[in-house]
Amino acid sequence: MNSPSSPPDAPAAPSRRELNKAATRQAITDAALALLRSKGPGGFTAEDIAEAAGISRRTFFNYFNSTDAALASVTHGFLDIVIRQLQLRPAEEPLLEAAQAALMALADPRTVEPLAELFALTQHSQLMAHTELEAWDHCRAQVFTVARDRVAATPDGSDELYVHALAGSVISCGKAAMEVWFSRRGPDLSPASLAELRQLLIDAMALLGSGFTPPAGAGTSTAPATPARPSAPSAAHSS
Repeated sequence: MNSPSSPPDAPAAPSRRELNKAATRQAITDAALALLRSKGPGGFTAEDIAEAAGISRRTFFNYFNSTDAALASVTHGFLDIVIRQLQLRPAEEPLLEAAQAALMALADPRTVEPLAELFALTQHSQLMAHTELEAWDHCRAQVFTVARDRVAATPDGSDELYVHALAGSVISCGKAAMEVWFSRRGPDLSPASLAELRQLLIDAMALLGSGFTPPAGAGTSTAPATPARPSAPSAAHSS
């Protein structure tokens, strides 16, 4: 039995069948991303992906129902890595602190490269808008499941509104980090650029955990401390 402060036991090693399925899924994902690079949005079909991955069309559709889903799985792959790190965190650790720690555990900036590349390739393309929406919706569902399980394990039990709001907020912060990174770096996938993206994701979780407390000095000279009271009616408008 784990002590209260120890992380949960690591999951059992996957079977050979599970490893083979994961390898096939990864081959499809890699082929879809390679075709997106070379042919651009809308320039290839599910059959093209299957051929590039060395599988049959039927096998492709056993894993994904569309080219959009295959491309969105690039984001899923990154999230799966983060979720595995999150599951290793102590159960009593606040979820947002655990999320930060999980992201910091991804010491190699190249871990975020497929996520960053897909985001860069899907900007400015209406054809890829559905792919991006599908990817982020999958992320939200995954974060919801983890949040629900962790909150349900606390003495107070689960709160449906809290978990839904938290999952949505985590995804919004992740998207914000991606957008800021892309506005600064564009399609740059150098190690320094990827390290900056990783740090932005960590910082976004910190902002959420602090209740979006602005950085020191940000906006303090223009925002009033308290709302101004309405002024009294002027004499010209009084009866």
